[in-house]
Amino acid sequence: MKITHVEVHRIDVPPADPPFSWRRGLSGSAPTGDGAVLRIGTDEGAEGVAVFARPGAAVTLGDLVDRVFRDELVGADPFQREWLWHRVWELDRIHELPLPTLGLIDIALWDLAGRVHDQPVWRLLGGFRDAIPAYASTTTFATTEEFLDVADQCLALGYRGIKLHAWGEARRDAALCQALRAHVGPDIPLMYDGSAGFDLPDAIFLGNALAEAGYLWYEEPMREFSISAYQRLAQSVAVPLLVGETSDGVHMNSADFIRAGAATFGVRAGTTLRGGITGAMRTAHLADAFRVRAEVHGSDIPNHHLCMAISNTTYYESLVTATHVVRERHVDDQGLVHAPTGPGIALPLDYGYGPELRRFVEQPR
Repeated sequence: MKITHVEVHRIDVPPADPPFSWRRGLSGSAPTGDGAVLRIGTDEGAEGVAVFARPGAAVTLGDLVDRVFRDELVGADPFQREWLWHRVWELDRIHELPLPTLGLIDIALWDLAGRVHDQPVWRLLGGFRDAIPAYASTTTFATTEEFLDVADQCLALGYRGIKLHAWGEARRDAALCQALRAHVGPDIPLMYDGSAGFDLPDAIFLGNALAEAGYLWYEEPMREFSISAYQRLAQSVAVPLLVGETSDGVHMNSADFIRAGAATFGVRAGTTLRGGITGAMRTAHLADAFRVRAEVHGSDIPNHHLCMAISNTTYYESLVTATHVVRERHVDDQGLVHAPTGPGIALPLDYGYGPELRRFVEQPR
């Protein structure tokens, strides 16, 4: 079997309603509905797809396919995923590929393999579980009262924990985190994500407040350029750190965080920013060797598969973007996410990407 065509098709991704942010000054919702499907096909009719939903996705991905990826892929064996994953990183040395694009080819090739073998990708990865608890990962709301009300709704809907994306103001965020702990009591798992909003002194201040409140993990308080800064933070706070979400290098970079003693809870693994499925699995196995967690980042469908295949992940991350909470489609009323059953990645046709996604998911070329 050989790859014969590599295509990019624009699709509509409805913008978030209402718009949301991760912290003050850091918008999280795309202003347009621009998305793209990467489609890889073969001489035997087998195909795989990956969805790229970022502002300017179709233009960015189309340019990369035309300039870089198509020549590399056409004629290649689609089952040599390790080799092709390696080649993408070789190409990155010259082209400085955007971080979210580094795993798209890998995701499409795993989707292709699942369709060929008529198995969901998590089973091809070995499979560890068939269900996992979900936590509600908030975006940033206006007031403490709104956060507390959202938390109440999430717990009533069955979510097993709450993670805050607050304002990016150390003292105000610390007060919110402690107010949430007092509000929900001692037994609900709570986490905090700083979206890289702080320097080291403010990160230490906030980390001490999180430790007092018994938070499960403290995620990305600073940009991940300086492992030394994270090492100092880990030495200064008792709350466990979850690191390595947006840093380049996948498992290679995660190894340095772990070796420095900075990953006291664990490292991030996920398809979007950690090199697709292959990169995420490499990161998870590395973390497992050091007996720390590899928490899957993001609530898209490929990460749903990862949650079922990675032994040392704790939760599925389910995004909550509005003050009126609607439980994500994958989460049941007990707060559990169950393993996908369709072949490949099995993108759902009603996932919000527009009706044109149907022809890429259902119909062979």
